Amino acid sequence: MTTPAPEAHISIRDLTMAYGSFVIQRDLCFDINRGDIFVIMGGSGCGKSTLLRHMLGLLAPAAGDILYSGQSFTLADEQAQHAMRRRWGITYQSGGMFSAMTLAENVALPLQLYTPCSRGEIADIVAYKLALVGLAGYQQYYPAEISGGMLKRAALARAIALDPEILFFDEPSAGLDPISSRLLDDLILELKESTGATVVLVTHELPSIFAIATNAVYLDAASRTMIAYGSPTELRDHSDQAVVRQFLTRGSNPGEPTEPAARSGNE
Repeated sequence: MTTPAPEAHISIRDLTMAYGSFVIQRDLCFDINRGDIFVIMGGSGCGKSTLLRHMLGLLAPAAGDILYSGQSFTLADEQAQHAMRRRWGITYQSGGMFSAMTLAENVALPLQLYTPCSRGEIADIVAYKLALVGLAGYQQYYPAEISGGMLKRAALARAIALDPEILFFDEPSAGLDPISSRLLDDLILELKESTGATVVLVTHELPSIFAIATNAVYLDAASRTMIAYGSPTELRDHSDQAVVRQFLTRGSNPGEPTEPAARSGNE
C-alpha cells in the first residue's frame, strides 16, 4: 500500500520578484506541505524577507503565481484574498505590538475586528491564548514593560488569536539571547503540534533551523534563484551546492571557505 503524497498547502510557481527592472529572485518553484515547519533561508540580501512579503500579498510578483490550497492568491480578487488572509497569523521581527495598548488589548484586536464574540468571550479567549504562550496573568502589562522574549511570545499570542491555518514568522529569534531563542523554538513546535498549523519562517539561525524545520528552500544571491530545496539536515549533509553546505555548517567543512554570517533586517 503506497503512502499518499503530502498535500501542498502553499505552492510557489515560477515566481519572479523584482523592483522595476532589478530582479531579486527568479524562477522560484516549490511546495510547502500542510503541517510543515518551512524555513526560507539564504545569505544576507538574497531576498528572504522579500519572498515572505510576496507570500503575504504585500508585494506583487513580476511573474508567476502563489497558491494556497490550490487557489491562486495572485489572481484572486480582493474579497478572495481577504478570505485567505483570515486564515493566516503573522509575527514580525519587531513584534509589531501596539505600544499604547495592553497585551490583552493587542491580542483582543483581531477578535474584535473579525468575530462576533462578546466582550466576555473575547476576554476568555485572550486569557487562554496568553496562557498558551506562557504569559498567564500578564493581560494588563504594556509591551514596554516586558522583556524581548516575552514580547515575541505576546506577538505570537495575537497571531494565533483567530486559530490560523498558517503561521508566518519574520526572523522570530532576532535580538533574543540563546535561551530565549530556544524557548521560542520550543513554543513554535508545541503550537504546531497542538493546532496542526503550517509554519513558514525566515531565519538564518542554525540552531532554530535544525531544531524545528522539516523543509527549507535556499535562495542564492549570486544566481538570483533557488539552488536547494528539502530537509535542512539532508541539504547540510548531501547538497551538491557548496554554498548551501557552507551556510548550514557556517563554513566548518574542511577545505571550504567560511561564508560571512547573514545579517537580519537588511532585506
